[in-house]
Amino acid sequence: MGARMLAIYGKGGIGKSFTTSNLTARLALDGQRVLQLGCDPKHDSCNTIFDGHSLPTLGDVWRARKEKGTEEQMDVGDIIFRNELAPGVPIFGCEIGGPDVGRGCGGQGISHGFKVLERLGMARWDLDYIVMDFLGDVVCGGFATPLARSLAEEVIIVVGHDRQSLYAANNIARAAQYFQSMGGTTQLLGLIVNRDDGTDTADRFAAASGLPVLARIPLNQEVRMLADACHLALGVNSFNAIFSDLAGRIHRREIPPCRHYTPLDYNDFLAVFDAQEPDGLPVGASADDLFAGKKVSASYLPDIPLLPARQVYVTDPVQRRVQEAMEEIGIHVTGLERDEDGITVTSGATEIRIGEASELMEKAAFLSALIRTRQAFSLIDVRYIDAPSYQ
Repeated sequence: MGARMLAIYGKGGIGKSFTTSNLTARLALDGQRVLQLGCDPKHDSCNTIFDGHSLPTLGDVWRARKEKGTEEQMDVGDIIFRNELAPGVPIFGCEIGGPDVGRGCGGQGISHGFKVLERLGMARWDLDYIVMDFLGDVVCGGFATPLARSLAEEVIIVVGHDRQSLYAANNIARAAQYFQSMGGTTQLLGLIVNRDDGTDTADRFAAASGLPVLARIPLNQEVRMLADACHLALGVNSFNAIFSDLAGRIHRREIPPCRHYTPLDYNDFLAVFDAQEPDGLPVGASADDLFAGKKVSASYLPDIPLLPARQVYVTDPVQRRVQEAMEEIGIHVTGLERDEDGITVTSGATEIRIGEASELMEKAAFLSALIRTRQAFSLIDVRYIDAPSYQ
């Protein structure tokens, strides 16, 4: 039986890594074998459980090996690291990472990272838990991987009492509900309120949406300073009690999946804050407003087609032919790899197994028909065009 997969989502800066690190540490101290998996391009999830070390990222290691042509020789020890929280209490960590700022798609890096982990046998590792620390205020398909591919058994969302984190939580809940409607099995457990200052905004959101509050982590200056210095909060008795209780309830499966919740539409969301959207639309800006009354010829207003920027550049002519065929039928290619099973295309959170480039036109025709159904798919396999499959 594989590890129990938990995903911790939330807005950037809300305290996901703080929450995840103290939860994984408490689980490990309670005797569980735990891997913390950082799934944010900032790659700072595991710093605290590794005494301040910044772990080499899976993406950086893979790219370095790719340049040398040795990526197939990657081993778990290149990207999975081990630390001892106490004598005889190991904890494991990995940072998937992502591209340098402005140099690529972070979601593509996440999707590729999971493929590498799966090829390294992640499903067979002798672990009790893999806890994933996921950025939750982006909509890119790669960051929805645990939901889209049902990799995570359960999801917990970290929020505060602020509108931004609750808005992100509402979007995450909507995504979870959507992928469940498409046959996904990932369950949403509820909310953790971080930096709880005693106000009730998160509680009002919870009541309106039907999402339960699983734990409250108080706003505490001493703990904030510990976190800034890459130290766990478990040395503070009240915080150790909070995380012990949460870890225990998770491990004993005492937190039931939340099956009846309703992501809020915009007006219902604003009502949580005693606000409402005004009627109508704002006044549109005029050309005089923007050009300050200057006359501008049409040459200043070129017709620029809005096409997705190509994210993948390949030199292999067979791979390029596959990429062009995918683009012609409207599939935006965010990843393209070739191995012993042939060519695999990634489009957001969807994996498309092309196999060999033979019968490419027939495979493209099938994919085109599938796309027109406007359904969401996590996996499409057309390696054998006489027996295609999808889910």
